[in-house]
Amino acid sequence: MSAHGTAALPGDPPGGRRAMAVWGIGVAVYFVAIIFRTSLGVAGLDAAERFHINASALSTFSILQLLVYAGMQIPVGLMIDRLGTKKVLALGVVLFTAGQFAFGLSHSYGTALASRALLGCGDAMTFISVLRLGSRWFPARRGPMIAQVAALFGMAGNLVSTVFLARVLHGAGWTRTFAGSAGAGVVVLVLMLVFLKDHPEGHAPAPVAHSGRGFVRRQIARAWREPGTRLGMWVHFTTQFPMQVFLLLWGMPFLVEAQGLSRDTAGLLLTVAVLANMAIGLVYGQVIGRHHAARLPLALGTVAATALMWAVTVFWPGHAPMWVLVLLCVVLGTCGPASMIGFDFARPANPPERQGTASGIVNMGGFVAGIVTLFAVGLLLDATGDDYRIAFASVFVMEALGLSQILRLRTRAQRREEERIVASRVETVHVPV
Repeated sequence: MSAHGTAALPGDPPGGRRAMAVWGIGVAVYFVAIIFRTSLGVAGLDAAERFHINASALSTFSILQLLVYAGMQIPVGLMIDRLGTKKVLALGVVLFTAGQFAFGLSHSYGTALASRALLGCGDAMTFISVLRLGSRWFPARRGPMIAQVAALFGMAGNLVSTVFLARVLHGAGWTRTFAGSAGAGVVVLVLMLVFLKDHPEGHAPAPVAHSGRGFVRRQIARAWREPGTRLGMWVHFTTQFPMQVFLLLWGMPFLVEAQGLSRDTAGLLLTVAVLANMAIGLVYGQVIGRHHAARLPLALGTVAATALMWAVTVFWPGHAPMWVLVLLCVVLGTCGPASMIGFDFARPANPPERQGTASGIVNMGGFVAGIVTLFAVGLLLDATGDDYRIAFASVFVMEALGLSQILRLRTRAQRREEERIVASRVETVHVPV
């Protein structure tokens, strides 16, 4: 173990300023993707008016994007392992830029849905690519912080869409805002085509045969067979979805309809969750980078705190006091950083040629949980006459499912990770003459 308690693996890339510059371009791509992904969140009323749709049809935009994003994770991971980061990231930029531009020009609901689906396809290619880029340019001990900083820039993109695009939309109008913002995609595409490289000199991965019958099946099966991959997926599954459900769709209606707040006050509370996410991500990254054993306690602690504050808020008699709502949003802000811990379990469990596939499996977890819970809350609200206590209780079911799997896999994953570290060091020490 290193001085910071993290395994020092042989063959680690050196990091440094060059790594920061290259990785920074990848993060800029992800930053723009998040702006595009969340841009609809500030334009809900405008979209309903432009496309003449009701609330249910409007929510389909968010559900469709999540479905496309989740469904693309494993295929994207396989593409990264086969084609490399730069090619996949470039394809992602082209797709999400085209989707944003087409959305700005859309006048019909069907065309707008297709545009958001195209955007979702491109968006799905960004985060895993940035994680892979970080693992190829920085030492393994920097992995937790690199993942958290990437997620932080994603949340910054969320803030840009919330604050900046909202003002531009009301001043410049629909087409100029959405079609014009696509220019940011063109800028990052040019930057990455000129400056981005998959890996530093001397650190190219060993060549792997990517052909033959059954390669895709074997790649997925081998990644899934690793307990660390499955543990990472269930950590991501269990930690991410409460914040996703709250920020993406149901937080605003809950705060306004069930808690009696104004839209402005509810919007400020949602911003608190975003800011807490950004600040706590840096803390989690530092802690895990220095104390690798803190991964599981942080993940389990986040699940426990989230479940506690969710229960206190939802089942508070009458309207919950403001301090409870603020604390709920702060705790929900820990969910995003905690979900990044899932990648820290999958990364050491898989060799470089399977990192993309394993990351895709992990990243799928939280979005599947989010989709299921979004649907469940909507169905329960319709069935109970908008009883948020019953509808929001579905969160506990999903947390219980995820927690049971985390506890089942934790010992096996830890043992397997220790075996891989020991084997790696033996290979380094006993070099054939």
